Amino acid sequence: MRLCGISSHFWLLSPSIRQVTHALLTRPPLETDQIRRSLSEKGLRAKYTFDDIIHKSAVIDATIDTARRYATSDSNVIIVGETGTGKELFAQSIHNASSRKNGPFVAINCAALPENLLESELFGYEAGAFSGAAKGGKIGLFELAHRGTIFLDEIGEIPITLQAKLLRVLQEKEIRRIGSTSVHPIDVRVVSATNINIEEKIRSGQFRSDLYYRLNLLDISIPPLRERKEDIPLLVKAWCERNGIDLSLPHKVRLAMAHYDWPGNVRELENSIEYMMTFEKSPV
Repeated sequence: MRLCGISSHFWLLSPSIRQVTHALLTRPPLETDQIRRSLSEKGLRAKYTFDDIIHKSAVIDATIDTARRYATSDSNVIIVGETGTGKELFAQSIHNASSRKNGPFVAINCAALPENLLESELFGYEAGAFSGAAKGGKIGLFELAHRGTIFLDEIGEIPITLQAKLLRVLQEKEIRRIGSTSVHPIDVRVVSATNINIEEKIRSGQFRSDLYYRLNLLDISIPPLRERKEDIPLLVKAWCERNGIDLSLPHKVRLAMAHYDWPGNVRELENSIEYMMTFEKSPV
């Protein structure tokens, strides 16, 4: 059966998530905290901590120290780094080291969805809000992240028309679902990430400066792999152990790795190891 329209996304959720989401929409307000906690137990958890960041370089040590300090605060954080540097790894680690660690961690890629769908995912909607809306409506990710953290990846790609609504959510700490006349208070910490220069987008009129300053109360810059090449052997070893693989790299390969700039960073390194493993297993 072909699924189409915004309402189809509700049914693509697991049955347990659908059940809890429906409960949040229909049960009395006094029960919502308990239901939200139940939802966080259904998979909206951050898996990684600072101990999972494989490194020996001083530059990553310093970055982790900064992130640990930020974890003790409840202010919004923006993480800046190239593609593949591990921005979500740091976001999850900050959440798990914070006072919100027992709350949900909800992540969304702002560049992955069209504007109308992104708005409904972030803020939710009421039944009958538009053609194709799910029966009973849909709770948004900000509400799902109540008393936890929402991670807005690729925040620099959020459409300018949605930025004003996001700014109001950050200012007022409440959301209004699409098609609703009532507001819902939320207690959410926002961690966002970008791999572009948002200040350039501000100068070109593509990003609101007031929203940027709300998001950028605390900032972290993740160094690219070319600035931490001493970590490469550890990263290779960790990948092999995680995948149950015994891989011995020739000296010339290790030398090539040390001299390559890795524009795709750790993600490219892991893909390269997987490629080498496939090549090694291929029949001669």
